[in-house]
Amino acid sequence: MDRKLNRIKTALVDNGKTNKWLAEQLGKDPATVSKWCTNACQPSLEMMMTIAKLLNVDLNDLVRFEAVPDPVIKE
Repeated sequence: MDRKLNRIKTALVDNGKTNKWLAEQLGKDPATVSKWCTNACQPSLEMMMTIAKLLNVDLNDLVRFEAVPDPVIKE
């Protein structure tokens, strides 16, 4: 199932930054950042927090909570 859980690419565009810039800031392989931007995989929570700080955005602006299904609460 394809779930677009993060908005990293949108935040980069909004800030006039590139995947390459973000990869350099984080010391990550550009291919890894590309996978995050296409939602092929997700960064850790700690990495998301770092990305939010680098882009000067709120963590909530990077996460699409509506893309996560509502949990089933077991009694």
